[in-house]
Amino acid sequence: MNVLVIGGGAREHALCRALSLDPDVESLHCAPGNAGIAEVAELHAVDALDGAAVADLAERLGADLVVVGPEAPLVAGVADAVRARGIDCFGPSGQAAALEGSKAFAKDVMAAAGVPTARSYVCTTPAEVDDALDAFGAPYVVKDDGLAAGKGVVVTDDLEAARAHANSCERVVIEEYLDGPEVSLFAVTDGETVVPLQPAQDFKRAHDADEGPNTGGMGAYSPLPWADPRLVEEVERTVLQPTVDELRRRGTPFAGLLYAGLAITSRGVRVIEFNARFGDPETQVVLARLRTPLAGLLRAAAAGRLADFPPLRWSDGAAVTVVVASENYPGTPRTGDPITGLDEVAERDEHAYVLHAGTKADAEGRVVSAGGRVLSVTATGADLAEARERAYLAVGRIGLKGSHHRSDIAEKAAQA
Repeated sequence: MNVLVIGGGAREHALCRALSLDPDVESLHCAPGNAGIAEVAELHAVDALDGAAVADLAERLGADLVVVGPEAPLVAGVADAVRARGIDCFGPSGQAAALEGSKAFAKDVMAAAGVPTARSYVCTTPAEVDDALDAFGAPYVVKDDGLAAGKGVVVTDDLEAARAHANSCERVVIEEYLDGPEVSLFAVTDGETVVPLQPAQDFKRAHDADEGPNTGGMGAYSPLPWADPRLVEEVERTVLQPTVDELRRRGTPFAGLLYAGLAITSRGVRVIEFNARFGDPETQVVLARLRTPLAGLLRAAAAGRLADFPPLRWSDGAAVTVVVASENYPGTPRTGDPITGLDEVAERDEHAYVLHAGTKADAEGRVVSAGGRVLSVTATGADLAEARERAYLAVGRIGLKGSHHRSDIAEKAAQA
């Protein structure tokens, strides 16, 4: 089949890498892509938020399947525009993608579906904000109601910082703090059948020991040796299937990738948030362990045939990804610096590879930094300790002026 992937980050590079290894994929395209994706797919320029432009490109390429990576095009209805041309598209409708596009909508769906989540208030005025912060107390959890590229959430003991973030947003959700470790669980769904993937854990804070500001994610690992073996089954039963059923009941079926961000609290599993697409950097480690060819799975979901799809196959090993970020990330990142060592990783590290996020080729053909999160260095191994060792060995080969990365990704889990 001919496949077109929309997006240009490390998530899309992970998707393109997996699709390029699928024997059923005859041609692979990505728009707009990045310098790393160019090695496995043909790149095309497109406004990813313009549904008609994406649909035109898909028609011109003869695409059998379009995979929409980022959340903003999904919320903008790009998947609807593609499907309107009769082309299979992996990604929810604009209405269904509101599950990520509006925290308030997600809370309403969870309440109707009986999905366990934090108690919350939706606030639009400073007075409502003050009442909600006072009701829950510290730690304060304040979420921008709209899309914020993974950086719209503030968790703090500082009342003034919580109030300032809330009042800088047009509409916020303020909720109780959930204790316990966090887990990311993806599920592929066609709007009826739900197929969970393997869980992962990511690291949101910029620096070691979970210090520093929130980011879009500085690393991830899978599997989770400390998690209850029944976790996936429980989340499918209490969270994923009820949510998919409720959206279908409302006449806005969700077909695509449903991402549940979970807290394993002292009172049981609670949903922190939903996303309407593959997460970054968790996708990097989940797809590294998936043995089932990816294209067939995504097309079965897009075409409403998941019920007949065979059980997924997974490697017995582990995967770890470490994000290399630009100087000053998650503030205004330094960009335009050459990246060295990429060829060395490709030549010397059999079980590690580099997925590009914020990169581009400059006028001289060099790969340079072009964003905050620049690379996801991913490695596999028999267990987390081996995968972690291989990932950091590869990170050590890479040079980028002023860059930083966390040194403790999967450290505690590998010692468990």
